[in-house]
Amino acid sequence: MLAERRHQLILRALRSGGPASVTDLSDQLDVSPATIRRDLVRLEEEGLLTRVHGGAVVDEGDQPFAEVAEVRVAEKDAIAAKAASMVQDGQSVLLDIGTTAFRLARQLHGRRITVITSNLVVFEELVDDEGIELVLLGGMVRREYRSLVGFLTEDNLRQLHADWVFLGTSGVRPGGQVMDTTVVEVPVKRAMIKAGERVVLLADRAKFPGTGMAKVCGPEDLDVVVTNAPVDAVTRSSLEEAGVQVLVTGKAEEA
Repeated sequence: MLAERRHQLILRALRSGGPASVTDLSDQLDVSPATIRRDLVRLEEEGLLTRVHGGAVVDEGDQPFAEVAEVRVAEKDAIAAKAASMVQDGQSVLLDIGTTAFRLARQLHGRRITVITSNLVVFEELVDDEGIELVLLGGMVRREYRSLVGFLTEDNLRQLHADWVFLGTSGVRPGGQVMDTTVVEVPVKRAMIKAGERVVLLADRAKFPGTGMAKVCGPEDLDVVVTNAPVDAVTRSSLEEAGVQVLVTGKAEEA
């Protein structure tokens, strides 16, 4: 069995059945425990699972959209306003899932732009704005988080190109790695990054370091970070080395 196929089966087993031991996974996949251990190391390095004593676990716990939408609204609006000011009429914008992307969508009314999104709340916000060309990506609906995911979403993104990608995040590690709490969203975010000319990370103060076990990308994949608070020295250094521009609400800095 090819390694890629084993990795898919391991992740599927952990998502459907919860934590599993090396022995259980070895029996399910009919491969040696040593092979499973190597696979778990690789998958942990990619941020797709967490190894625990004797096995591994996938943590897909994330809060429903409605709960997150009520948190730090003023801060998200300030970040959204700064991000919206970067977009020029005639450009195309790819908006990620999440509540900050939704706040950004509210700042885009009246603009002559194209908006592409997998965020159902963004779609609902902009669908009646006739000046905006609106593209809704296909995919499987995650009802609690109001998003579209899966291979259909990723296939759609491979056929598109946007001037701007605005990404949300669960956390930013000191090394500049962008993290997410939900494994199923990570491939979509990575496809968005590949589809964009310029990639902008929207991250309020709570996202440094925030949460998340699944790595979305490194700082080298970002062009700009928009935040509402000074970035800590270690993270700032990582961003600086990667040539990322940091825009703090109220001021602009070259990082």
